Amino acid sequence: MGLRLRLRIPPHKSSPRSPSYLLLCVLALSFFSFTALLLYKVDDFVAQTKTLAGHNLEPTPWHVFPRKSFSEASKHSQAYRILQCSYFSCPYNAVVQPKSLQSDSGSSRRRTQQSQCPDFFRWIHRDLEPWAETGVTKEHVKRAKANAAFRVVILSGKLYVDLYYACVQSRMMFTIWGILQLLNKYPGMVPDVDMMFDCMDKPIINRTESIPTPLFRYCTNEAHLDIPFPDWSFWGWSETNLRPWEEEFGDIKQGSRRSSWDNKQPRAYWKGNPDVVSPIRMELMKCNHSRLWGAQIMRQNWEEEAKGGFEQSKLANQCNHRYKIYAEGYAWSVSLKYILSCGSMTLIISPEYEDFFSRGLLPRENYWPVSPTDLCPSIKYAVDWGNANPSDAERIGKRGQSYMESISMNRVYDYMLHLITEYSKLQKFKPEKPSSAKEVCAGSLLCFAEQKERDLLERSRVVVPSLDRPCQLPDADRNRLERLIQQKKKTIENVRYMEMKRTERGSR
Repeated sequence: MGLRLRLRIPPHKSSPRSPSYLLLCVLALSFFSFTALLLYKVDDFVAQTKTLAGHNLEPTPWHVFPRKSFSEASKHSQAYRILQCSYFSCPYNAVVQPKSLQSDSGSSRRRTQQSQCPDFFRWIHRDLEPWAETGVTKEHVKRAKANAAFRVVILSGKLYVDLYYACVQSRMMFTIWGILQLLNKYPGMVPDVDMMFDCMDKPIINRTESIPTPLFRYCTNEAHLDIPFPDWSFWGWSETNLRPWEEEFGDIKQGSRRSSWDNKQPRAYWKGNPDVVSPIRMELMKCNHSRLWGAQIMRQNWEEEAKGGFEQSKLANQCNHRYKIYAEGYAWSVSLKYILSCGSMTLIISPEYEDFFSRGLLPRENYWPVSPTDLCPSIKYAVDWGNANPSDAERIGKRGQSYMESISMNRVYDYMLHLITEYSKLQKFKPEKPSSAKEVCAGSLLCFAEQKERDLLERSRVVVPSLDRPCQLPDADRNRLERLIQQKKKTIENVRYMEMKRTERGSR
């Protein structure tokens, strides 16, 4: 009987199927994890993106001020705005090769007539003298960064800005806008350049430094080597409701004609903010006595003015006095150009600081010098002298107004062009775009601007390139400038002597 081997094969068991919802859960979890990671990375990226409006920028440590608050409704809307404005607002433009001012002379597009620049343009040579022998090296620029709020690099007509610190209010935005308009006005004529800027008031580069660094700002003085550059308010100042310069000047001049000289109040007038760490303005407040000192001194509260729509601070309505006073603030003040524009005899309290155009002013020619050490009596003497010599006083006032009329935006752009051009000639290196710098164009800057800022910026936009060539820069003439400086000092000394003689007569 044979044996049969029976193999028992266990029945096949099918493996359990994974429920479909597990796959969906894995996919959903992966998607949300990726989204969360992406949002985290985007937020982190945005938090490190510095902007012309002041996002992610600390105030300058050498002049601390409150950080700017922003109006975006949410964190995400702010992030979207930063990304959109910083990275997606500048269209591609063909590279424009810079050409020299001399080579432009044969251009058929531009008119052949070329006027001479005002004499104060000679100060460009004087301002750049500290680097005439050494030139401007990469090391100079690197060391200047310690005192800079931002860096401007122009390459083939494109503007790149590297941001280090925030500037108070909208100064940075309007300054950069001005440089963009220069590129629009003179396309192909602005050379490649690498410049460090500070946007606060007081100069900081001491003349005694053995290796001075080139730093651009809005003013300078005898003890410092900071290079004066036209200030932001030429394109508007949104926080004080000031429009672009030529609009403001036109209205101020028109306002000055509402009253004849004889009908203007025979007193000196000042309206401003004394609470800016300005000893001279605090001293000026003591001169507010029409009979005793011949002066009307008024405190300006900008917060209250803003609430009232700036109705009480319109500059065109402040030309009703024969004499107007200029007093420096924390340093120099943008108010000088508006005060001179009234056509009143401007009483300038001997300034410590100078901007780019004020160095062309001449005492007793287009303003009257006032002593800071004997302030109220000095103001009183100027008022009495003017009232005793009305034709001469009116003539000084009109010359001051004419001087400011000559500082047209054409001349402002010409000054910028010549200053940048002469500075670029000193560079001992080929400028390059810093890795952290971003291209800035009109679109990206306007993208960051609030509505009020945008309105002013658009009104100051250069729409078409200039058909006129820039004015011709005068040659360097140090002796001429020295003679001018000595002439000013002598005239001021003569005025002080006149004041002293009257004081002596009064004490007898």
